[in-house]
Amino acid sequence: MAPFPHRPFRFGIQASNANTRAEWVELARKTQDNGFDILTMPDHFGNQLAPVPALMTIADATSTLRVGALVWDNDYKHPVVLAKELATMDLLTEGRLEIGIGAGWMISDYEQAGMPYDTPGVRIDRFIEGMHVIRGAMAPGAFSFTGKHYTITNYDGLPKPIQAPCPPVLIGGGGKRILTYAARHADIVGINGTMTTGVVGRDTFAGMTAEAVNDKVNIVLDAVGDRIADIEMNIRAFFVSVTNDRASAVQNISQMIKVEPEMIADTPFALVGSPEQMVHDLLERRDRWGFSYVIVGPEDVESFAPVVAQLRGK
Repeated sequence: MAPFPHRPFRFGIQASNANTRAEWVELARKTQDNGFDILTMPDHFGNQLAPVPALMTIADATSTLRVGALVWDNDYKHPVVLAKELATMDLLTEGRLEIGIGAGWMISDYEQAGMPYDTPGVRIDRFIEGMHVIRGAMAPGAFSFTGKHYTITNYDGLPKPIQAPCPPVLIGGGGKRILTYAARHADIVGINGTMTTGVVGRDTFAGMTAEAVNDKVNIVLDAVGDRIADIEMNIRAFFVSVTNDRASAVQNISQMIKVEPEMIADTPFALVGSPEQMVHDLLERRDRWGFSYVIVGPEDVESFAPVVAQLRGK
């Protein structure tokens, strides 16, 4: 018996950049036309578009496509500021916003911006307080909050979002504490690799094996309690190759990131093979781990569309 209740599939694209407005708008329209449900963006300081204006441009260019970050870094903006921006986005997109948010991990962002890169525990403490502030700002009426990192006094966040009391919240993580919090408080739980070193490397990939995903999903299951029917399980597939030569593609990806081919063949962070193979794998992964919300890259918007057409909403 599958550990999670059946949820219909939905699919997203994660994109970060374009050279022109026309290129960005074209991607948005292709994403919608190919049946994807949402376009998301990372939140980093490197070579990428700023998420708020870029996501609003996506929403303006489409009619049904949802938008959101994967994920906002709580440390980059005061949560009152972020809450106001998010509520405004939800209002102006007529309820098409999803709030992906996390405690922050990429050390280069902090170093380049001159921000202290606190320990994971401190960043998670601050993130949890930030979530209290964001939800408080979006709820009806004024609220106050006193924590170690934020103090809010009689603040009534306006405008309020259309999706009351708060747009769906996605919390992603790869460690026990953040996954436990996500299981208890998020609408969508995103399973990530291990990012405690602050860079993508050997530890990250070690946290992406099928065995590691088992452990992370079990953390969620242990903590979720009677909320299990209310949460959606999400994963970002970083290694996608639509091909009839699965063995060669698996071999090439494994050589590129210096892992065993079996790791790529088994991990839910990879989707490799024909559309029929991918459909089979996604159905199996939903039964095993609950993953019904799957995000791929912008380069996959057309090649992955046949899989979306077969599984979306089912």
